[in-house]
Parts: sequence; structure tokens; C-alpha cells
Amino acid sequence: MSYKGKYITGKEDAYQISRSKIDFFNQCQRCFYLDRRHGIGRPGMIPFNLNIAVDNLLKNEFDGYREKGEEHPYIKQLGLNAIPFKHENMDRWRANFTGVSFVHEPTNFHVFGAVDDIWIDLDTQELIVVDYKATSKKGEVTIETGWGDSYKRQMEFYQFLLRGEGFKVSDTAYFVYCNGIKDKATFDEKLEFKVSLIPYTGNTDWINPKLIEIHTLLNQEETPQPADDCEYCNYLKARYNQSKK
Repeated sequence: MSYKGKYITGKEDAYQISRSKIDFFNQCQRCFYLDRRHGIGRPGMIPFNLNIAVDNLLKNEFDGYREKGEEHPYIKQLGLNAIPFKHENMDRWRANFTGVSFVHEPTNFHVFGAVDDIWIDLDTQELIVVDYKATSKKGEVTIETGWGDSYKRQMEFYQFLLRGEGFKVSDTAYFVYCNGIKDKATFDEKLEFKVSLIPYTGNTDWINPKLIEIHTLLNQEETPQPADDCEYCNYLKARYNQSKK
């Protein structure tokens, strides 16, 4: 059995903690603690519906090749002897509230995260984690700036989860990165993209120590200090100081 919501110290059931919540911890431990221990969450974000649409279309396209057991042209372009991985749990692995998951015994955390896609290398029988990204910016897209560090941790966590479920997983993952073209003369009721295939070699060594660090934090009674660069904490601090004037 596992449970979600507010963390309860001393509870024997495994505690559900998602990949996104672990990245939340990296952003600001105070915000994370208030959210997980006291149920005080940050304001919600508006969903990026165009990005979601791109994700769904790519999944539909790759699923067609998955059913046929054939390599997608992007896979052929990479020079891999691989095909989209067909497995009875694919729907669960892609669902936001189930995902790939297992119980991390040192912390009794039920860790999970929803993947975009998985390929299988036919030579090594290793699974390859694949993530879809969409943006619209000038020049070539990259994972070395902006949200890149978060994207890399995301890939590494998926690799960690699949290994936790007992699979042999390649260290190399791939981003299918779609960059919207916005300098065309006309719209013509369609949005066109330039697609980049970006390999990334993951390293999951940080994850076990990070989970233990999170477990230690959740079991303490003192609320941690805010991160210096947390825009939420800085906003609340500025608002409080202004109200005292």
C-alpha cells in the first residue's frame, strides 16, 4: 500500500513522490516542505496546451510504428538498430498519476514518473528513454541552457525508475525537440516545426542520495529557509515587508 498528499511521519505505508516533486525539492526546500508536510502548495500554472498537443501527436505517430514493430524515420536517422518498445504497461508508464514506479526501500518512497516514450535497442536489448520537447525560438535548440539541467534530471530519473522496475536501460537517452517556425510568410492553419534529435548520456548517481536527503527533510519539524532565488518566497517576503510600511 502507498499513500499520497501530506507526508505523515512514522506511517508504515510507502509515500508516493513523483519525479516533478523531486525537481520541486531542487528548486526550493521551503516550498517543497510546506507543500508536502502541510499541504500549502504554490499557485497553479497554466498548462501549455500547444506543447501537450505536440506530445500527443508524436505519441500517436510513434505508436503507429510500435504496432507494426518497425523503426521510425527519426530512429533510422540516428543510425540506431531500434524500434518503439511495445509493452503491456506502456499506458500506465505514460499516465501522469501512475507512471513507471517502484518502492525505494531506503526511504519507503513510492517513486514514479510518466515517460513520453521508450525505444528498445535490438542489438543490446536495452531500453532507451525518449522525451518530447516543444518550443519556438531562434537558432538551434539545446539542452545546455535554460531548462536544460531540469530536462537532464528528468531523463535520468526515468532511467532510474525503469531500472527499479527491473529493466536493462541504456545510459543514452534522446530528446525529440520540436522548434516551432515563426518566420513564415503565412499561417495557412498549420504550425510547422524543425525537429532536432538530441542524445544525452545520463548519470543517476545523484538520485539515491537526493531521496535520502528528501526523506530527512520530511521527517524534521523545523521548516527550512527559502532558497535565495525562489521567486515565490521572494514575492511573499517583499509583500510582507511592504505591508509593514
